[in-house]
Amino acid sequence: MAQGSDDESENRLTKLSAFLFLHTEHLVYALLGGLLAATAALALLDAAGVLYEALKVLGGAKQMLDVIDRLLFLLMIVEILHTVRVSMRSGRLTCEPFLIVGLIASIRRVLVITLQSSEVMHGQMSDEKQAMFNASMIELGVLGGLILVMVVSIFLLHQASPSGARPAGEE
Repeated sequence: MAQGSDDESENRLTKLSAFLFLHTEHLVYALLGGLLAATAALALLDAAGVLYEALKVLGGAKQMLDVIDRLLFLLMIVEILHTVRVSMRSGRLTCEPFLIVGLIASIRRVLVITLQSSEVMHGQMSDEKQAMFNASMIELGVLGGLILVMVVSIFLLHQASPSGARPAGEE
């Protein structure tokens, strides 16, 4: 009889701990989502301010790159927020949103490197400028390969999922 009581007590303890962990996880996800939403709102305001400043200059490549950089950063935050929402609904983590965030971050870096490289090319080429340009080209090559791998990975994930099926939480 003592054995049955121990099993029942252990079962109750397991259910209680599972309940507490699940609700703690949901609380953390909700707080994280709130912080990400606040960060996204601030990033949107910042991007709008940068866009306003860029419109004053009209045609400045550096200013336009800053606007695109801020918007891509905002897109990354929104994609992470989406991942948190889907994870809360489905109870599992999916890898596709992280691949998309990595893809956006890589494209963002490509844009920055391209602008920096074009600025280096103006004027007299010194050994230092040449070394910086060469390093930029290597980084662009690596980023290009990384972008290709992420695009192929996203494509393969879509091919592996049943046709027409959407990930949990994306109804």
